[in-house]
Amino acid sequence: MIYKWKIKRGDEVIAISGRSKGKKGKVIDINKSKESVVVEGINMVHHHKKINAKSPGGIIEREGPMHVSNVSLLDKTTGNPARVGFVAKTEDLKRTRYLKSSGEKLDN
Repeated sequence: MIYKWKIKRGDEVIAISGRSKGKKGKVIDINKSKESVVVEGINMVHHHKKINAKSPGGIIEREGPMHVSNVSLLDKTTGNPARVGFVAKTEDLKRTRYLKSSGEKLDN
C-alpha cells in the first residue's frame, strides 16, 4: 500500500487506537517500508536484554513501533487529534502542511 506521509519526525501526535489510546508524544522514528512510527512514551514494550560486558542486562522497557494509522497529529490549541491538509506549492516550491481544524500551518 502506498501511503501519503502526513507525519514527520519531531511532530506531536496522539494515539487514536490501541492500548495507548489518548496518550501524547513526539515522533522519534519513522519506518516507511513497514508504515510504522515510534513515538516517545507510547506503546511501551518489554525487551529482555542479555548480560554482556557493556550493560548489566535485564528487562528493559522501551517504545515499540506502531502503525501510522493508529496515530494522528495533535492540534496544540484544542488538544484534540487533527486531520492534515496540504497547501499548494509556494514561491520557494515547497508544499506546506496545515491542520484542517484550526488552519494552523505546520511547516515553516
